Amino acid sequence: QVQLVESGGGLVQPGGSLRLSCKVSRNIFNIGVMGWYRQAPGKERDMVAYSSLGGNTNYAGAVAGRFTISRDTAENTLLLQMNNLKPEDTAVYYCMVVHGGTYWGQGTQVTVSS
Repeated sequence: QVQLVESGGGLVQPGGSLRLSCKVSRNIFNIGVMGWYRQAPGKERDMVAYSSLGGNTNYAGAVAGRFTISRDTAENTLLLQMNNLKPEDTAVYYCMVVHGGTYWGQGTQVTVSS
């Protein structure tokens, strides 16, 4: 069993930045896939970015060049740096880990509005 706790969401103006964190209840150095998803009201949950072993990363087209996913193995934390935020980035952001099963965090709200 793996527990995930997200933090770092909030209200930010367009063009601003936020950094999301996902604290994982176990060592992450050998976890194959870790990622961030988001779900806007009335929409499906979509992949934002994911990180696989070996340092490979993948981003949704809508966030490529603005968001950066990374792992802090010392703190067992998955990070998502979000820059140049847009109103369409407003959503609940979820952390996801695949390790013998798929695990999800409880989500953190990100609202981009002036």
